[in-house]
Amino acid sequence: MERPLLVYTTFPDAASALNIGEALVRERLIACINVLPGMLSVYSWKGAVERGEEVAAILKTREGLADALSASLKARHPYETPIILHLPVAGADADTAAWILSETGAGGPGQGAPQQP
Repeated sequence: MERPLLVYTTFPDAASALNIGEALVRERLIACINVLPGMLSVYSWKGAVERGEEVAAILKTREGLADALSASLKARHPYETPIILHLPVAGADADTAAWILSETGAGGPGQGAPQQP
């Protein structure tokens, strides 16, 4: 069975994180995005030390979508060089893992596909 994968990234604000996250859910590249507002950052960028306010985001997906998710995230992201870190999941509750896999289309035949009204 394919394993879940967490992806960590940051955004300049909650609205952009939620909008991009919703698009990724609709594309079935992720099952969920958690947006954590109120983050303060200090970072080096183009030779200068910068400070800024950001939001952190954790995206829940599966290992087989890592490359496609990264490409789609980069194409939509407002940052010139977004941080995208793949965090392998060593273990997960079986129901949680099944939900992530199902929502990203990794179920068997008839599983994970959108339901018709």
